[in-house]
Amino acid sequence: MLIPTTFAAIEIIEGAGLLIYPLGICSFAMVFIICERTYALRNNVVMPQDLVDAIIENKPYSGGKHSVLARILDFAEDHEHDEDAVKAFARLEINRMERGIPYLDIIYAAGPLLGLTGTVTGLLRVFSQINTETGLPDPVAFTKGVALALSATVIGLSVAIPALVGGGYLQRKVENYAVRIDSLLERINSRRSSTRVARESAVASVR
Repeated sequence: MLIPTTFAAIEIIEGAGLLIYPLGICSFAMVFIICERTYALRNNVVMPQDLVDAIIENKPYSGGKHSVLARILDFAEDHEHDEDAVKAFARLEINRMERGIPYLDIIYAAGPLLGLTGTVTGLLRVFSQINTETGLPDPVAFTKGVALALSATVIGLSVAIPALVGGGYLQRKVENYAVRIDSLLERINSRRSSTRVARESAVASVR
């Protein structure tokens, strides 16, 4: 049972022609990006819960020193009076989290087009084998040739659909992180503003 299945898979790949190579590259890139970004966007790597709790409870920051949120907090500490710079740095970190995800959109668009191109070239190859004397093809060879030509489209869709789903999932994950980081920064900035106003009021009352 395994051997016929293997031969069928080989025939499907051969049916895609030379376009199986760019489709294979797209498939490899898609799998690599989805796996790498899923691993890189883990919650403890981006927003460790201990840091989030410390910000919410207004406690000293601890833990998660190599996380995205920790880098933003360190930058905010060094640029305490420049909120615009802190927001710009946070946007830069968010942009880094999106690394590779836009390529999934390219793969999603290119996969079906490459598959369709392979199908068209395969059909041209099939129709070119029609007997010139009878004007009719060999029914068995013709049916098999058309099926193999259509396999290129199937492969293209098999690459495009995971790229679409994976890209949407990862993009949504980054957007959720962006909203949460922005909310935490607003909380930090509002507390600093309140503290600054309180200090200025205390200094004014002393004078």
